[in-house]
Amino acid sequence: MNLQRYSLPAIILHWVQAAIVLWLLWLGWTMVDMPKGAERTAVYGLHKSMGLVALLLVVIRLGWRHRSPAPVPLGQGWEVKVAQLTHRLLYIFLLCAPLSAYLASSFGTYPLKFFGIEIIKAGWPDEGINAVFKLAHQVFVWGGAGLVALHVAGAIKHAIKGDGTLRRMLPGGGV
Repeated sequence: MNLQRYSLPAIILHWVQAAIVLWLLWLGWTMVDMPKGAERTAVYGLHKSMGLVALLLVVIRLGWRHRSPAPVPLGQGWEVKVAQLTHRLLYIFLLCAPLSAYLASSFGTYPLKFFGIEIIKAGWPDEGINAVFKLAHQVFVWGGAGLVALHVAGAIKHAIKGDGTLRRMLPGGGV
């Protein structure tokens, strides 16, 4: 079967983004239960820094996608439409989750740092606006986690079917 594959940069960007997002989800869900103190502050700082990396990465991915469109979807009918909708919603999640977190931090009282270097905030200390963006971040994260689960389930389904869809996004074309 001759499959049109994703480009190597698209494959690398996808898997790096996937690893970062899964790690950020895990870290975000575990850090909130940590006792207040220096360790929790450091973990929050790392989470924020990696969230900004994830935001930059999705902007690069969207630029690459514009330059190098995805291969034609395999399959037909409702499954292709669901896959396309899921991908669009995943990109919205990948943009809006870190952007809402950045905005929440921008309206918080603490300095915003990127790996220890203070960066410009888009706002000023305001508890109300901070709370709105924190809530938005939570909504995007939980919705995004559901989309990630749906995406993984789809990948597993395609692997079981052996229709070649998963091979197009694996380095070297494995499975």
